[in-house]
Amino acid sequence: MSTLESLPLAPPAAPGALRTWAASLARGFMTHVLPPLVIVGFLVLVWQVLGSRPGAALPSPSKVVQDTWELIVHPWYDHGGNDVGIAWQLLASLKRVAYGYSIAVVVGVSLGVLVGQSTWALRGLDPLFQILRTVPPLAWLPISLAGFRDGHPSAIFVIFITSIWPIIINTSIGIRNIPEDYRNVAKVIRLNGYEYFAKIMLPAAAPFIFSGLRIGVGLSWLAIIAAEMLIGGVGIGFFIWDAWNSSRLSDIILALLYVGLVGFALDRVVAFIGRKVTRGTSAA
Repeated sequence: MSTLESLPLAPPAAPGALRTWAASLARGFMTHVLPPLVIVGFLVLVWQVLGSRPGAALPSPSKVVQDTWELIVHPWYDHGGNDVGIAWQLLASLKRVAYGYSIAVVVGVSLGVLVGQSTWALRGLDPLFQILRTVPPLAWLPISLAGFRDGHPSAIFVIFITSIWPIIINTSIGIRNIPEDYRNVAKVIRLNGYEYFAKIMLPAAAPFIFSGLRIGVGLSWLAIIAAEMLIGGVGIGFFIWDAWNSSRLSDIILALLYVGLVGFALDRVVAFIGRKVTRGTSAA
């Protein structure tokens, strides 16, 4: 036997460690993967049975896949104008959400810090915030269209005005709940305004801030879908509305599935960042 043949292909794994890893993997599958798979499978089966009946109002899952197969396998096609694949539609919506949500984060955190730090600002601005946050997102669209005279910035404004309120409220609550001991330490070591903001205020309020950011990103995604149904152009909201006008129910169901998956992904991304920034102390 040659020297080369006598060399092991991989270092031998300890049997005990391998069994422990396999058991942990099995427990994780049974705990986190199997339950949603069973529930989703059951719901799809019920949907298939109901959708396959004669005269059913909605198509069955198999019919949806059959009708939308080209959209599924070719999501990036571009035939010009609004005739683009569903991936481009989602990307256009995500760009609008990125702009509007980013502005809401900057303005919302700033106003939240102001309201949390200043009793005068709290008494003056909180009633205004409580009134404006109850206005439905689409109610802002006519005002934004009148002001911007263009659908793209109007949609961004709707995202901004919808998502900013939970960010402001949660940030202000976090600032007001900073322990008094932290404030006393800052006075003893004579931190200046910037040092106090960066080293005391933001780390202490971060769990509250990221709770608001998670709510805000979910509201942003909800708002853009509704706004795009009215402003037109490229976007998943307009795609859904156009499919409804053309009686393409399968396209609508596929789009709703993608909308849900993207919304879930956005929430998970913000939650992941929150855990990293707060070192696991955030409820996100």
